Amino acid sequence: MNIEVKLFATLRDRAGHNSVSCALEEPASVRDLLDVLAATHEELAASLPSALVAVNKQFAFPDTLLHEDDEIALFPPVSGGESMAHPTYFAISADEIDFEAIYQQIGGPDVGAIVSFTGFVRGQTNRQGLPPQTLYLEYEAYSGMAEEKMAQIAREIWQQWPLVKGVAIVQRIGHLEIRDITTFIACAAGHRDQGAFEAARYGIDRLKEIVPVWKREVGPNSSTWVEGSYKPTDSDNE
Repeated sequence: MNIEVKLFATLRDRAGHNSVSCALEEPASVRDLLDVLAATHEELAASLPSALVAVNKQFAFPDTLLHEDDEIALFPPVSGGESMAHPTYFAISADEIDFEAIYQQIGGPDVGAIVSFTGFVRGQTNRQGLPPQTLYLEYEAYSGMAEEKMAQIAREIWQQWPLVKGVAIVQRIGHLEIRDITTFIACAAGHRDQGAFEAARYGIDRLKEIVPVWKREVGPNSSTWVEGSYKPTDSDNE
């Protein structure tokens, strides 16, 4: 069977394309796919041991079986649409964040507190392997899967903090300058002591683990894709 594999971030750069085609003998698993890619696309071989695979917008594993009509994506470790029990706001967008719209969406007459986390582009990273000075960042996302994972994070928040009423998760993409907002997480509750602080912290930490978003740090003389180290397990799928 012939399948098309979407590529993101480092993998896309190394291949020079947004996707690659791969011929597999049936039955075929993710392990078979990675073996064939390593043999047929030398430029990807060094990245494949740490790469993550998604099949139909769910994390896949070596023994996951593949079918010709599957949507398959390959990407480095990570640095909406369904009915929710509480108000939500999920977005992957290049636009500036409309905070008032978010507060209107997740607030209400029973909400007395909204706790939020806001991430910004900083000019100095001071991390090994990255440019010492950052001129700007470039963010990209596997958008369809990213919004599904945002919804999953909201459900996980409600399981742990059932008094949290509304959840907002926003990730900006594209070219972002120093001091631009990159990420926004907000959790609404009746009172500030009903888990809103803890839930907002959980939301940003979990986004960094399972939402497929990556950034490229661009400095005066070089640029580097920032990759994480978290390896999803089957428990990260719903």
